[in-house]
Amino acid sequence: MNKMLILGLLLASSLAQAAPAQLFKSASCGCCADYVTYLNANGIRPQVENRDDMDAIKRRYGSDGAASCHTLVISGYTVEGHVPVAAIRKLLKEKPAIRGIAVPGMPADSPGMGRHTPGTLPVMAIARDGAIKDWGKF
Repeated sequence: MNKMLILGLLLASSLAQAAPAQLFKSASCGCCADYVTYLNANGIRPQVENRDDMDAIKRRYGSDGAASCHTLVISGYTVEGHVPVAAIRKLLKEKPAIRGIAVPGMPADSPGMGRHTPGTLPVMAIARDGAIKDWGKF
């Protein structure tokens, strides 16, 4: 592996590790717990808060138009649902002028839900005005 690629991977990993993160979820949601395990294994260690008012959380952080079962807030961005870590790292590195990113619903092939094949899962961007648009496949 070339040195620039290794340095880039280390930088992306350190960005995710250094970013303060909070994940809101329902106490009874098993896939949310699996997603937290996935995040931890990939260097993102969110503070987890069980909530009974997830619809209000999604409205507060602007992800209600692309809702899934849990909401992660990291470095001022909203990450809704079973978003792959590669997409989160890109978000933190590029710092686009958007509210956040999302994987709406609960796709069976997403991290925390089942076997995920990198590069296949559509991730959506959440614009500051709430509009949802394609952000790429991760």
